Amino acid sequence: MHVSFIHCADLHLDSPMVGLSNLPKTLHKKLQESTFLAFKKIVDTAINKKVDFMIIAGDIYDGEDRSIRAQIRFRDEMLRLKETNIQVYLIHGNHDHLNGNWVHIKLPENVHVFPSKVSVKKYIKENITVNLYGFSYEKRYIRDRRIDQYHKLEDGNFHIGLLHGNLEGDVEHSAYAPFTIQDLLSKKMDYWALGHIHKRKILKDNPPIIYPGNIQGRHKKESEIKGSYYVELRESDSQIEFIPSSEIVWKYLLIDAKHVSNFDELYSTCQKTIAEFENDGYSFILSLEIENLLIEETFSITELLEILQHEILDADTFIWVREIKVHENVQWMKQNLRDESAFYEELFAITGDTTQVEQAIAPLYQHSSAHRFLQELSNEEKQEWMKEAEELLIKMLVNK
Repeated sequence: MHVSFIHCADLHLDSPMVGLSNLPKTLHKKLQESTFLAFKKIVDTAINKKVDFMIIAGDIYDGEDRSIRAQIRFRDEMLRLKETNIQVYLIHGNHDHLNGNWVHIKLPENVHVFPSKVSVKKYIKENITVNLYGFSYEKRYIRDRRIDQYHKLEDGNFHIGLLHGNLEGDVEHSAYAPFTIQDLLSKKMDYWALGHIHKRKILKDNPPIIYPGNIQGRHKKESEIKGSYYVELRESDSQIEFIPSSEIVWKYLLIDAKHVSNFDELYSTCQKTIAEFENDGYSFILSLEIENLLIEETFSITELLEILQHEILDADTFIWVREIKVHENVQWMKQNLRDESAFYEELFAITGDTTQVEQAIAPLYQHSSAHRFLQELSNEEKQEWMKEAEELLIKMLVNK
């Protein structure tokens, strides 16, 4: 006795790609299509493996004002699943909550959407009954412990929980619908299909408690190959397989330039590093950081970037270098400034204060229109912004 299904989450269909400039129109179009193509791959897998159903654990769309284009493309994929009698069970998350303002596109009857209250939906196949439990966000911010409202029924052969939320103690992400692993275990489910965290994580093997991550990286922080999980759920055990879906992979590369003595050698080193990815079957967006660079020749990093961007385009797949940074010993420069004057000690104390970030961006979150499109910044994001701002300040002070 078993059932099979695909577990995916955080599709963010039609999501804008962040942190790209001077991108050729052909590549920009491929990026805009990447979330749709990634989801199409997942549907292809579901059809090819003849799964019983698909689970989508929140954030189908990128915003509460979901576009008609995204909804139509999503419905088309649902119709493909309907043709092969594959059911879909989905919840809406904080990005695509139920109270958004959008034109409603009707989904086919094989798609089962959970309401805002924790509810149960049944999948029945011959003599097998699967109870699926979940809820959709009725608004953007759900901070209460909805996990307390999950109650396992007595009937059913398998029980699957759907939850778009954050593991308590994880300060890197917004604390929506918080839960602990012990909370999930206490509900006696056979599988927990989680969503919200964009990096895939298996929190527990038995029973499986899984974040599949998002299906397509959208910026440099989402750098791993993305995808979904194919699951065969049995009474005694379960089989789980990660299925890649990325069209485009964001990657960070560190280049050691200690053996480079001139610009031509640096250029050649960058070319060889990039060429290693040409036959991987993916398109790549690369961030290069160069360390131990000691060249007497004066040259522009911007010009090196433009040359590399011009050379590595291809018709089917592409490799795009989005940025090049030369690693400098910022901490050494910072200490020298501190030794120079007590003023800098006080200045750097300010740059380490997260409240400065909060005060700086507060007007955006208070704006009558802009606030609807903004996510709360995580502590990790605030720390990164402060670090980048401090490094920029140090370089400006050193070169004043």
